[in-house]
Amino acid sequence: MAGPWSCGRSPSSTSEPVNVEQVFQEERGRLLATLVKRFGDLDLAEEVTSDAIEAALRHWPVDGVPDRPGAWLLTTARRKAVDRLRRDRVHAARLALLQVEVTRADAPVGDALPDERLELFFTCAHPALPEEDRGALVLRCLAGFTTPEVARAYLVPVTTMQQRIVRAKKKISQARIPFRVPDPHELPERLPGVLQAVYSIFTEGYAAQRDDLAGEAIRLARILRGLLPSEREVTGLLALMLLVHARRGSRPELLEDQDRALWDRDMIDEGSALAERALTGGYGPYGVQAAINALHDEAPDFETTDWLQIVALYDVLHKLTPSPVIALNRAAAVAMRDGPAAGLALLDQLAGEPKLRDYHPFRAARADLLHRLGRDDEAAQAYREALVLAGTESERAFLRRRLAAISP
Repeated sequence: MAGPWSCGRSPSSTSEPVNVEQVFQEERGRLLATLVKRFGDLDLAEEVTSDAIEAALRHWPVDGVPDRPGAWLLTTARRKAVDRLRRDRVHAARLALLQVEVTRADAPVGDALPDERLELFFTCAHPALPEEDRGALVLRCLAGFTTPEVARAYLVPVTTMQQRIVRAKKKISQARIPFRVPDPHELPERLPGVLQAVYSIFTEGYAAQRDDLAGEAIRLARILRGLLPSEREVTGLLALMLLVHARRGSRPELLEDQDRALWDRDMIDEGSALAERALTGGYGPYGVQAAINALHDEAPDFETTDWLQIVALYDVLHKLTPSPVIALNRAAAVAMRDGPAAGLALLDQLAGEPKLRDYHPFRAARADLLHRLGRDDEAAQAYREALVLAGTESERAFLRRRLAAISP
């Protein structure tokens, strides 16, 4: 018997049952993007998208999933918009336009909605919006997360997230942020913000062991790559997330302690191939990070990892996007290439960096190198400092185990 989220194509259909939830996942982003473009109103588009999906949940289990589910949802959403605007005299002119569109929507349409999600990506990640709001808006609009789900992803109260999302939408309206793909000369400046918004979703999910969230970021990156197939950094971002997520079964242990039999080899193969493409003809930060992780994932064991090449790639990465965190990761790689004393010397040079003051991986890395040098009292203190700063319970549990191993 089909589950609650499955139904046939039509009441008389003999085809395999259709997963309605999967249909919604595939169509919702396209639908919302199309409606935002038509109406120029993100709130209205969200409301009628939800109305259309609710209507589908009532009708499809009885009537079957239509042959063109996207067209069905779009026609229903347009009619819902007319109903809403009919009650608002301020929007009389827009209502007249929509009534014409609804009439046209009754004519035969293509099998799928026009894919205007790229415009929605750039709207949600516009530089006029606060950086902390961009990832939340991408989750809300493109991934279809509810506000409580977005709040849980970012570990903030629901009321706080509600305020952030309302603030972001208000900013889009007041600043008249355009719903469009940037011109080619604008793309190099604008695309990194979109990629960072998606990557922030992934890192939040991976750190909190929220595989649904990390997986959603990967799905969004696949959509972006389908929309921008020639952009190397889009390919690099997807490769990076696949290569990191492939190790999810053995986190949060250090690489040297992870059971590589638990790693997802299919994901590694896909990520490595994409990393190679991302570095063909040039390179960017995500492509270089993907190459670093491909070297980690492809090594038969920790001891045979090509640390010489990894350090060289970190040198390239630091030139592209210099930051204390990249310098920290490079120091850890140098410690594996040249010994713990060399790595610790580099970490000590970073000790005054404000961005690392409350960054627990810095204290944990220093603790590990101190332990390797036999300075266990100092290592234990560094682990205690890292424990205070760690943000998730899984990270704290890992640090407690490391601390217990050197100070029973």
